[in-house]
Amino acid sequence: MSANAPTITSDGRADAAPDDNRGLVYPCGEPPAPGQVTEIAPGLLWLRMPLPFALNHINLWAIADEDEQGPGWAIVDTGTKTPEALDAWRQLTAPEGPLAAYLPGGRTAAGGARLTRVLVTHMHPDHVGMAGWLTRKFQCRLWMTRLEYLTCRMLVADTGREAPDEAIRFYRRVGWPEEAIDTYRARFGGFGKYMHALPESYRRLSDGETLRIGAHDWRVVVGRGHSPEHACLLSESLGVMISGDQVLPRISSNVSVFPTEPDADPLADWIGSIDRLRATLGDEWLVLPAHGEPFRGLHARLDRLAAGHQRGLERLRRSLVEPKRAIDVFGALFARPIDSKGELLGMATGESLAHLNHLLARGEAVREEGADGVLRFRMA
Repeated sequence: MSANAPTITSDGRADAAPDDNRGLVYPCGEPPAPGQVTEIAPGLLWLRMPLPFALNHINLWAIADEDEQGPGWAIVDTGTKTPEALDAWRQLTAPEGPLAAYLPGGRTAAGGARLTRVLVTHMHPDHVGMAGWLTRKFQCRLWMTRLEYLTCRMLVADTGREAPDEAIRFYRRVGWPEEAIDTYRARFGGFGKYMHALPESYRRLSDGETLRIGAHDWRVVVGRGHSPEHACLLSESLGVMISGDQVLPRISSNVSVFPTEPDADPLADWIGSIDRLRATLGDEWLVLPAHGEPFRGLHARLDRLAAGHQRGLERLRRSLVEPKRAIDVFGALFARPIDSKGELLGMATGESLAHLNHLLARGEAVREEGADGVLRFRMA
């Protein structure tokens, strides 16, 4: 059982405003158009796909690779299952397309570009939606961390199901009105809408392992909080970090509690991941994010992300001098209004619960169920 997981990052946080670029430098110029590429370094290309969401793009990465069949491209992340993404992939891999042109020896028998493998940072459909189509078309393997692969399979299995009773009770207990519950019922099971069926097997990525992709070694660094076991890829020889949604330059990734694990503390995982990245990685990396543009200034961005959550928690503490439902604390955490009928309601509720559960786990707040069956939180 699961709620329909968010497929886009949240840009509603006041402390991660899109125009806050202090300490960041963007050295790679304008992003490529869909179906085109920009060279980041020899053998490393920047691709961009359109998304049918408010966040209207995702960055993908092509790494020159070689396997037993010869040269080709390893792809990191894939875009969603949409006609626009399919057109872009066909243009990229066509005989006259940019991937074949950049690696003339890495062609299929029909003359188009070869893919050697598909690596996916995490399980949200904008990252993994086209993976099934690509792996089947190019007869290559999917590489993912275990929790991301299994969680994705679980969420896709909800396609076509009715919303479970446990999820309905979860949202009633946090204070959703009946019209929001009705909207949730209508939308439930939509996770697989933007997903090609995943392959039945995969190659597991593990934290700390080193992969040889073409001429360079890439180290896997796992982050948590936004998703269960998010894989970042680091190449010391190239000086680049493919960060997925774990580090974004202009927006803060959604960190949410869902009906599957109502007592979870994903914010602790997220803050811990920020601390770990800051402590173990220098500031010299060129960061290649899933959304926005490649940037330098990793430490400045990590500091700002951590500080934003701390400021949100402090505002939440002040808000909880009186008991509040999860839907009553949006103003303490988000700059934009949250419509009780809109798609942001689920993400805002999940993120509010992440902050509330974090205060509960720290012993700073308590939770009480009222006569109406709704949970209210207050400072201890």
